Amino acid sequence: MSSEKFEFPLESGLVFLNHAALAPLPVRARRAAEEFLSEAVHTGTGQYRKWLATVAHLREQLRALINAPSVDDIALLKNTSEGLSVVAHGFPWQAGDNLVLAREEFASNRMVWHALEERGVEIRGVSLRGAPTPEDALFAAVDRHTRLIPVSLVQYADGTVMDLQRIGSFCRKRDIALSVDAIQGLGALPFDVQACAADFVSADAHKWLLGPEGIALFYCAPKWRQQLRLYQHGWCMVDGPLQHVDDDSPSISETARRFEPGSLNMLGIHAFDASLSLLLEIGIEEVHRRLLNRSDWLLERIRSEPRLECLTPTDPGRYAGIVTFRPLRGSAAAMVRQLANENIVVAARAGGVRLSPHFYTPMAGLRRAWSAITGYLDGAPD
Repeated sequence: MSSEKFEFPLESGLVFLNHAALAPLPVRARRAAEEFLSEAVHTGTGQYRKWLATVAHLREQLRALINAPSVDDIALLKNTSEGLSVVAHGFPWQAGDNLVLAREEFASNRMVWHALEERGVEIRGVSLRGAPTPEDALFAAVDRHTRLIPVSLVQYADGTVMDLQRIGSFCRKRDIALSVDAIQGLGALPFDVQACAADFVSADAHKWLLGPEGIALFYCAPKWRQQLRLYQHGWCMVDGPLQHVDDDSPSISETARRFEPGSLNMLGIHAFDASLSLLLEIGIEEVHRRLLNRSDWLLERIRSEPRLECLTPTDPGRYAGIVTFRPLRGSAAAMVRQLANENIVVAARAGGVRLSPHFYTPMAGLRRAWSAITGYLDGAPD
Protein backbone atom coordinates (compact mmCIF):
# COMPACT_ATOMS: atom_id res chain seq x y z
CA MET A 1 0.00 0.00 0.00
CA SER A 2 2.92 2.38 0.66
CA SER A 3 3.94 2.25 -3.03
CA GLU A 4 0.36 3.10 -4.03
CA LYS A 5 0.41 6.13 -1.73
CA PHE A 6 3.60 7.18 -3.50
CA GLU A 7 2.07 6.65 -6.96
CA PHE A 8 -1.12 8.57 -6.11
CA PRO A 9 -0.25 11.48 -3.77
CA LEU A 10 -3.63 13.16 -4.02
CA GLU A 11 -3.98 16.47 -2.25
CA SER A 12 -4.82 16.29 1.43
CA GLY A 13 -8.52 15.94 2.11
CA LEU A 14 -9.47 14.90 -1.43
CA VAL A 15 -11.59 11.77 -1.85
CA PHE A 16 -11.53 10.89 -5.54
CA LEU A 17 -14.35 8.55 -6.59
CA ASN A 18 -14.65 9.42 -10.28
CA HIS A 19 -12.31 7.08 -12.18
CA ALA A 20 -15.17 6.34 -14.59
CA ALA A 21 -14.69 9.93 -15.83
CA LEU A 22 -11.06 11.05 -15.75
CA ALA A 23 -8.53 9.35 -13.46
CA PRO A 24 -5.57 10.87 -11.63
CA LEU A 25 -2.23 9.98 -13.21
CA PRO A 26 0.27 7.94 -11.19
CA VAL A 27 3.63 9.54 -10.40
CA ARG A 28 5.43 7.26 -12.83
CA ALA A 29 3.34 8.66 -15.70
CA ARG A 30 4.38 12.20 -14.79
CA ARG A 31 8.02 11.14 -14.61
CA ALA A 32 7.85 9.41 -17.99
CA ALA A 33 6.27 12.50 -19.55
CA GLU A 34 8.85 14.80 -17.96
CA GLU A 35 11.72 12.62 -19.19
CA PHE A 36 10.31 12.62 -22.71
CA LEU A 37 9.85 16.39 -22.68
CA SER A 38 13.37 16.92 -21.33
CA GLU A 39 14.82 14.78 -24.12
CA ALA A 40 12.75 16.63 -26.72
CA VAL A 41 13.89 19.99 -25.34
CA HIS A 42 17.58 19.11 -25.19
CA THR A 43 18.07 16.72 -28.13
CA GLY A 44 15.28 17.41 -30.59
CA THR A 45 14.95 14.08 -32.40
CA GLY A 46 18.14 12.74 -30.87
CA GLN A 47 16.28 10.14 -28.80
CA TYR A 48 13.79 9.12 -31.49
CA ARG A 49 14.93 5.50 -31.62
CA LYS A 50 14.44 5.30 -27.88
CA TRP A 51 10.96 6.80 -28.26
CA LEU A 52 10.08 4.20 -30.89
CA ALA A 53 11.11 1.51 -28.42
CA THR A 54 8.56 2.94 -25.98
CA VAL A 55 5.92 2.82 -28.71
CA ALA A 56 6.74 -0.86 -29.29
CA HIS A 57 6.64 -1.54 -25.54
CA LEU A 58 3.22 0.07 -25.20
CA ARG A 59 1.87 -2.03 -28.07
CA GLU A 60 3.13 -5.18 -26.34
CA GLN A 61 1.65 -4.15 -23.00
CA LEU A 62 -1.72 -3.54 -24.67
CA ARG A 63 -1.50 -6.86 -26.47
CA ALA A 64 -0.92 -8.59 -23.13
CA LEU A 65 -3.68 -6.60 -21.44
CA ILE A 66 -6.37 -7.89 -23.80
CA ASN A 67 -4.66 -11.18 -24.77
CA ALA A 68 -4.50 -10.26 -28.45
CA PRO A 69 -2.70 -12.82 -30.63
CA SER A 70 -0.14 -10.29 -31.93
CA VAL A 71 1.04 -6.69 -31.61
CA ASP A 72 0.08 -6.44 -35.28
CA ASP A 73 -3.53 -6.35 -34.07
CA ILE A 74 -2.94 -3.17 -32.03
CA ALA A 75 -3.28 0.40 -33.29
CA LEU A 76 -2.67 3.56 -31.26
CA LEU A 77 -5.40 6.10 -31.96
CA LYS A 78 -6.53 9.35 -30.34
CA ASN A 79 -9.56 8.18 -28.40
CA THR A 80 -12.40 5.66 -28.18
CA SER A 81 -14.56 7.65 -30.58
CA GLU A 82 -11.93 7.46 -33.31
CA GLY A 83 -11.74 3.68 -32.96
CA LEU A 84 -15.52 3.37 -33.15
CA SER A 85 -15.56 5.67 -36.18
CA VAL A 86 -12.95 3.55 -37.98
CA VAL A 87 -15.32 0.59 -37.62
CA ALA A 88 -18.62 2.35 -38.29
CA HIS A 89 -17.58 4.19 -41.42
CA GLY A 90 -15.18 1.58 -42.74
CA PHE A 91 -17.46 -1.43 -42.32
CA PRO A 92 -18.64 -3.07 -45.58
CA TRP A 93 -22.32 -2.22 -45.21
CA GLN A 94 -24.78 -3.45 -47.79
CA ALA A 95 -28.34 -2.45 -48.63
CA GLY A 96 -30.80 -3.66 -45.99
CA ASP A 97 -28.20 -4.15 -43.24
CA ASN A 98 -28.96 -3.34 -39.61
CA LEU A 99 -27.16 -3.23 -36.28
CA VAL A 100 -28.50 -3.71 -32.75
CA LEU A 101 -27.65 -1.02 -30.21
CA ALA A 102 -28.53 -0.52 -26.53
CA ARG A 103 -30.20 2.80 -25.75
CA GLU A 104 -28.25 2.95 -22.47
CA GLU A 105 -24.89 3.29 -24.25
CA PHE A 106 -22.76 6.40 -23.73
CA ALA A 107 -23.08 9.05 -26.45
CA SER A 108 -19.80 8.00 -28.12
CA ASN A 109 -21.20 4.53 -28.71
CA ARG A 110 -24.55 5.85 -30.01
CA MET A 111 -23.83 8.88 -32.16
CA VAL A 112 -21.31 7.15 -34.40
CA TRP A 113 -23.78 4.39 -35.30
CA HIS A 114 -26.77 6.67 -35.79
CA ALA A 115 -24.65 8.62 -38.28
CA LEU A 116 -24.95 5.56 -40.51
CA GLU A 117 -28.69 6.00 -40.94
CA GLU A 118 -28.10 8.42 -43.80
CA ARG A 119 -26.32 5.55 -45.56
CA GLY A 120 -29.36 3.32 -45.17
CA VAL A 121 -28.17 1.24 -42.19
CA GLU A 122 -31.05 0.50 -39.83
CA ILE A 123 -30.26 1.15 -36.16
CA ARG A 124 -32.31 -1.14 -33.93
CA GLY A 125 -32.33 0.52 -30.53
CA VAL A 126 -33.26 -1.64 -27.56
CA SER A 127 -33.38 -1.19 -23.79
CA LEU A 128 -31.12 -3.52 -21.83
CA ARG A 129 -33.79 -3.61 -19.13
CA GLY A 130 -36.44 -5.03 -21.41
CA ALA A 131 -35.55 -8.73 -21.06
CA PRO A 132 -34.45 -11.30 -18.44
CA THR A 133 -30.81 -10.39 -19.13
CA PRO A 134 -29.16 -7.48 -20.99
CA GLU A 135 -27.83 -9.95 -23.56
CA ASP A 136 -31.31 -11.35 -24.21
CA ALA A 137 -32.51 -7.81 -24.93
CA LEU A 138 -29.90 -7.46 -27.67
CA PHE A 139 -30.48 -10.92 -29.10
CA ALA A 140 -34.26 -10.40 -29.39
CA ALA A 141 -33.73 -7.59 -31.91
CA VAL A 142 -31.40 -9.57 -34.19
CA ASP A 143 -32.58 -10.88 -37.55
CA ARG A 144 -30.92 -12.24 -40.68
CA HIS A 145 -29.96 -8.72 -41.78
CA THR A 146 -28.04 -7.88 -38.59
CA ARG A 147 -24.38 -7.36 -39.45
CA LEU A 148 -22.93 -5.93 -36.24
CA ILE A 149 -23.58 -5.53 -32.50
CA PRO A 150 -21.72 -2.64 -30.84
CA VAL A 151 -21.70 -2.87 -27.04
CA SER A 152 -19.80 -1.54 -24.04
CA LEU A 153 -17.91 -3.96 -21.82
CA VAL A 154 -19.29 -1.99 -18.84
CA GLN A 155 -22.25 0.37 -19.04
CA TYR A 156 -21.11 3.86 -18.04
CA ALA A 157 -24.15 4.90 -15.98
CA ASP A 158 -25.09 1.97 -13.75
CA GLY A 159 -21.94 -0.15 -14.12
CA THR A 160 -23.58 -3.24 -15.65
CA VAL A 161 -20.90 -5.66 -16.84
CA MET A 162 -21.97 -7.31 -20.07
CA ASP A 163 -21.43 -11.03 -20.68
CA LEU A 164 -19.18 -10.62 -23.70
CA GLN A 165 -18.38 -14.30 -24.02
CA ARG A 166 -22.08 -15.03 -24.41
CA ILE A 167 -22.50 -12.18 -26.90
CA GLY A 168 -19.41 -13.24 -28.82
CA SER A 169 -20.61 -16.83 -29.07
CA PHE A 170 -24.01 -15.64 -30.28
CA CYS A 171 -22.39 -13.43 -32.93
CA ARG A 172 -19.98 -16.09 -34.20
CA LYS A 173 -22.80 -18.56 -34.82
CA ARG A 174 -24.62 -15.97 -36.95
CA ASP A 175 -21.68 -14.33 -38.70
CA ILE A 176 -22.33 -11.04 -36.89
CA ALA A 177 -19.42 -8.72 -36.09
CA LEU A 178 -18.87 -7.61 -32.48
CA SER A 179 -17.52 -4.15 -31.63
CA VAL A 180 -16.61 -3.52 -27.98
CA ASP A 181 -16.31 -0.11 -26.35
CA ALA A 182 -14.04 -1.17 -23.48
CA ILE A 183 -13.22 2.19 -21.92
CA GLN A 184 -15.20 1.49 -18.72
CA GLY A 185 -13.70 -1.97 -18.26
CA LEU A 186 -10.05 -2.14 -19.26
CA GLY A 187 -7.96 -1.55 -16.16
CA ALA A 188 -10.85 -2.49 -13.89
CA LEU A 189 -11.46 -6.14 -14.75
CA PRO A 190 -9.78 -8.89 -16.81
CA PHE A 191 -10.55 -8.90 -20.52
CA ASP A 192 -9.68 -11.57 -23.09
CA VAL A 193 -10.36 -10.56 -26.69
CA GLN A 194 -9.89 -14.12 -27.90
CA ALA A 195 -12.24 -15.65 -25.32
CA CYS A 196 -15.06 -13.26 -26.21
CA ALA A 197 -14.26 -13.33 -29.95
CA ALA A 198 -14.53 -9.56 -30.33
CA ASP A 199 -13.76 -8.26 -33.81
CA PHE A 200 -13.01 -4.70 -32.70
CA VAL A 201 -12.07 -3.15 -29.35
CA SER A 202 -11.74 0.57 -28.65
CA ALA A 203 -10.65 2.17 -25.36
CA ASP A 204 -9.11 5.48 -24.36
CA ALA A 205 -6.45 5.57 -21.64
CA HIS A 206 -7.83 8.20 -19.28
CA LYS A 207 -10.22 6.22 -17.08
CA TRP A 208 -9.44 2.89 -15.38
CA LEU A 209 -6.17 2.56 -17.31
CA LEU A 210 -4.90 5.63 -15.41
CA GLY A 211 -3.41 7.22 -18.52
CA PRO A 212 -3.73 10.64 -20.16
CA GLU A 213 -6.33 11.79 -22.64
CA GLY A 214 -5.53 11.70 -26.34
CA ILE A 215 -4.16 8.16 -26.63
CA ALA A 216 -6.22 5.01 -27.11
CA LEU A 217 -6.13 1.31 -27.89
CA PHE A 218 -7.78 0.05 -31.06
CA TYR A 219 -7.84 -3.70 -31.71
CA CYS A 220 -8.86 -5.09 -35.07
CA ALA A 221 -9.08 -8.83 -35.73
CA PRO A 222 -6.88 -9.83 -38.70
CA LYS A 223 -9.79 -10.95 -40.86
CA TRP A 224 -11.27 -7.45 -40.80
CA ARG A 225 -8.18 -5.35 -41.49
CA GLN A 226 -8.48 -5.52 -45.26
CA GLN A 227 -12.29 -5.25 -45.17
CA LEU A 228 -12.50 -1.91 -43.33
CA ARG A 229 -12.44 0.90 -45.85
CA LEU A 230 -9.89 3.57 -44.98
CA TYR A 231 -11.02 7.19 -44.77
CA GLN A 232 -7.82 8.59 -43.28
CA HIS A 233 -4.51 8.42 -45.10
CA GLY A 234 -1.01 9.55 -44.23
CA TRP A 235 2.67 8.77 -44.24
CA CYS A 236 2.66 6.63 -41.07
CA MET A 237 0.21 3.95 -42.25
CA VAL A 238 2.92 2.03 -44.10
CA ASP A 239 5.61 -0.31 -42.80
CA GLY A 240 8.85 1.63 -42.36
CA PRO A 241 7.29 5.04 -43.13
CA LEU A 242 10.59 6.91 -43.36
CA GLN A 243 11.66 4.56 -46.15
CA HIS A 244 8.66 5.49 -48.28
CA VAL A 245 8.23 9.24 -47.86
CA ASP A 246 9.12 9.80 -51.51
CA ASP A 247 6.92 7.02 -52.92
CA ASP A 248 3.84 8.12 -54.84
CA SER A 249 1.93 4.91 -54.02
CA PRO A 250 3.45 3.21 -50.96
CA SER A 251 1.96 -0.08 -49.84
CA ILE A 252 -0.34 0.36 -46.86
CA SER A 253 0.61 -1.81 -43.88
CA GLU A 254 -1.26 -5.07 -43.48
CA THR A 255 -1.06 -4.66 -39.69
CA ALA A 256 -3.34 -2.50 -37.54
CA ARG A 257 -0.88 0.35 -38.12
CA ARG A 258 -2.86 0.92 -41.33
CA PHE A 259 -5.28 2.81 -39.07
CA GLU A 260 -2.55 5.22 -37.88
CA PRO A 261 -2.32 7.77 -40.69
CA GLY A 262 -0.10 10.39 -39.09
CA SER A 263 2.43 11.09 -36.38
CA LEU A 264 1.70 9.45 -33.05
CA ASN A 265 1.08 11.21 -29.74
CA MET A 266 4.56 10.55 -28.33
CA LEU A 267 3.95 12.45 -25.11
CA GLY A 268 0.74 10.55 -24.44
CA ILE A 269 2.39 7.26 -25.37
CA HIS A 270 5.16 7.73 -22.81
CA ALA A 271 2.73 8.55 -20.02
CA PHE A 272 0.33 5.75 -20.98
CA ASP A 273 3.12 3.20 -21.19
CA ALA A 274 4.16 4.08 -17.63
CA SER A 275 0.60 4.00 -16.25
CA LEU A 276 -0.10 0.65 -17.84
CA SER A 277 3.12 -0.79 -16.43
CA LEU A 278 1.78 -0.15 -12.91
CA LEU A 279 -1.43 -2.09 -13.56
CA LEU A 280 0.41 -4.98 -15.17
CA GLU A 281 2.97 -5.13 -12.35
CA ILE A 282 0.19 -5.48 -9.80
CA GLY A 283 -1.73 -7.79 -12.12
CA ILE A 284 -5.20 -7.14 -13.51
CA GLU A 285 -6.65 -10.02 -11.51
CA GLU A 286 -5.35 -8.45 -8.30
CA VAL A 287 -6.50 -4.99 -9.37
CA HIS A 288 -9.95 -6.45 -10.01
CA ARG A 289 -10.00 -8.22 -6.62
CA ARG A 290 -9.16 -5.04 -4.72
CA LEU A 291 -11.62 -3.00 -6.72
CA LEU A 292 -14.41 -5.49 -6.06
CA ASN A 293 -13.66 -5.28 -2.34
CA ARG A 294 -14.32 -1.54 -2.49
CA SER A 295 -17.43 -1.93 -4.64
CA ASP A 296 -18.77 -4.63 -2.31
CA TRP A 297 -18.22 -2.39 0.70
CA LEU A 298 -20.23 0.40 -0.94
CA LEU A 299 -22.98 -1.86 -2.26
CA GLU A 300 -23.50 -3.48 1.14
CA ARG A 301 -24.14 -0.12 2.72
CA ILE A 302 -26.28 1.23 -0.09
CA ARG A 303 -28.53 -1.83 -0.07
CA SER A 304 -28.94 -1.60 3.71
CA GLU A 305 -29.90 2.09 3.62
CA PRO A 306 -33.70 2.43 3.08
CA ARG A 307 -33.31 6.03 1.91
CA LEU A 308 -31.31 4.92 -1.15
CA GLU A 309 -32.18 2.93 -4.27
CA CYS A 310 -29.29 0.90 -5.69
CA LEU A 311 -29.14 1.21 -9.50
CA THR A 312 -26.10 -1.02 -10.03
CA PRO A 313 -26.82 -4.74 -10.49
CA THR A 314 -25.44 -6.74 -7.56
CA ASP A 315 -25.33 -10.26 -9.03
CA PRO A 316 -21.78 -11.68 -9.09
CA GLY A 317 -20.06 -10.85 -12.37
CA ARG A 318 -22.48 -8.02 -13.19
CA TYR A 319 -20.55 -5.17 -11.56
CA ALA A 320 -16.97 -3.98 -11.31
CA GLY A 321 -15.89 -0.48 -10.27
CA ILE A 322 -19.00 1.62 -10.92
CA VAL A 323 -21.54 1.87 -8.10
CA THR A 324 -24.61 4.01 -8.76
CA PHE A 325 -27.54 4.80 -6.47
CA ARG A 326 -30.45 7.21 -6.25
CA PRO A 327 -31.40 9.09 -3.08
CA LEU A 328 -35.10 8.84 -2.23
CA ARG A 329 -34.81 12.10 -0.32
CA GLY A 330 -33.55 15.23 -2.05
CA SER A 331 -31.91 14.84 -5.45
CA ALA A 332 -28.84 13.19 -6.95
CA ALA A 333 -27.59 16.51 -8.34
CA ALA A 334 -27.89 18.19 -4.94
CA MET A 335 -26.03 15.33 -3.27
CA VAL A 336 -23.22 15.52 -5.84
CA ARG A 337 -22.88 19.25 -5.19
CA GLN A 338 -22.76 18.77 -1.41
CA LEU A 339 -20.14 16.03 -1.74
CA ALA A 340 -18.08 18.32 -3.99
CA ASN A 341 -18.26 21.02 -1.31
CA GLU A 342 -16.70 18.48 1.06
CA ASN A 343 -13.93 17.70 -1.47
CA ILE A 344 -15.43 14.33 -2.43
CA VAL A 345 -15.46 13.87 -6.21
CA VAL A 346 -18.30 11.77 -7.65
CA ALA A 347 -20.58 12.17 -10.69
CA ALA A 348 -24.29 12.44 -11.50
CA ARG A 349 -25.34 9.80 -14.03
CA ALA A 350 -28.65 8.15 -15.03
CA GLY A 351 -30.57 10.17 -12.46
CA GLY A 352 -28.32 8.86 -9.69
CA VAL A 353 -25.00 9.36 -7.95
CA ARG A 354 -22.14 7.40 -9.51
CA LEU A 355 -19.18 6.36 -7.35
CA SER A 356 -16.13 4.90 -9.05
CA PRO A 357 -13.16 4.16 -6.79
CA HIS A 358 -10.09 2.29 -8.04
CA PHE A 359 -7.95 -0.45 -6.55
CA TYR A 360 -5.76 2.05 -4.63
CA THR A 361 -8.60 4.14 -3.16
CA PRO A 362 -8.09 4.23 0.63
CA MET A 363 -10.88 2.67 2.67
CA ALA A 364 -10.75 5.76 4.88
CA GLY A 365 -11.85 7.76 1.85
CA LEU A 366 -14.83 5.45 1.28
CA ARG A 367 -15.83 5.76 4.94
CA ARG A 368 -15.65 9.55 4.72
CA ALA A 369 -17.73 9.56 1.53
CA TRP A 370 -20.34 7.32 3.13
CA SER A 371 -20.55 9.59 6.17
CA ALA A 372 -21.13 12.55 3.84
CA ILE A 373 -23.83 10.63 1.93
CA THR A 374 -25.76 9.75 5.08
CA GLY A 375 -25.23 13.29 6.32
CA TYR A 376 -26.94 14.61 3.20
CA LEU A 377 -29.82 12.17 3.68
CA ASP A 378 -30.27 13.28 7.29
CA GLY A 379 -30.74 16.86 6.17
CA ALA A 380 -32.64 16.26 2.93
CA PRO A 381 -36.35 17.13 2.71
CA ASP A 382 -38.86 14.28 2.80
